[in-house]
Amino acid sequence: MTLTDFVLILFIVLLLVWAIYDECIMDKRHGKTLLRITLLRRNRIDGSIFIFLIGILIYNNITTQGTLLTTWLLCALILLAVYISWIRKPKLLLKSEGLFFANVWVKYDRIQAMNLSEDGVLVIQLEKRRLLVRVRNIDDLEKIYKVMVTNQ
Repeated sequence: MTLTDFVLILFIVLLLVWAIYDECIMDKRHGKTLLRITLLRRNRIDGSIFIFLIGILIYNNITTQGTLLTTWLLCALILLAVYISWIRKPKLLLKSEGLFFANVWVKYDRIQAMNLSEDGVLVIQLEKRRLLVRVRNIDDLEKIYKVMVTNQ
């Protein structure tokens, strides 16, 4: 096994752990989920470019008589990239004490201001940064408002 194979295995394992955390574990952390909102996907083109580049690496590995293990690891990496950029849906989880946005826990008391832009983006102002919440369904903004008002 080469260093390249080891690095590929490391990245694949880390991505699998992150995907399991995102889908299974995050719902159970910090209490019961009061509201789960599906958000708009971003960076599909970035995922497509990444998949294309890995495809080039697979082609190069096959044409230069590279190891079969490396080819299979690159194929597994493509499958994970397809899942992350095309199948997985980003979500906002509202709990009784805070929310999960982009897999990061934010307590409600850290929120300093909330604004709604003209194009339907909810802007949550924290101490040092802003969270831009782009919901898939515009009616979800009212649900978010109701849950946050009742829990603050």
